[in-house]
Amino acid sequence: MKTTFQRLQAIVAKDHKLDIETITANSSLEFLGIDSLGVAELLFNIEDEFGVTLPVEPVHDLATVGDVAQFIDTLIAAQPAPSTSAALISPTDSSPLT
Repeated sequence: MKTTFQRLQAIVAKDHKLDIETITANSSLEFLGIDSLGVAELLFNIEDEFGVTLPVEPVHDLATVGDVAQFIDTLIAAQPAPSTSAALISPTDSSPLT
């Protein structure tokens, strides 16, 4: 299973046509040529890829790819765990399993 950083690294490489090997945790977004519009696009792709909802407030402290990966991990950790108390439903029957 890929780490958050590896998944993010692949997104950045694909979206910005960069060699994946040149993207490190310490790579600044500015150095990689990712401007404010590129950051906005990246954030939308993060929501899709990681299934997280980004906060409405602007995100200013994300200077490096590593910063973004840590931010994603924080969002994932803050998500509520799936409910285990829900009744199980049979795929062929709509009544709860007992």
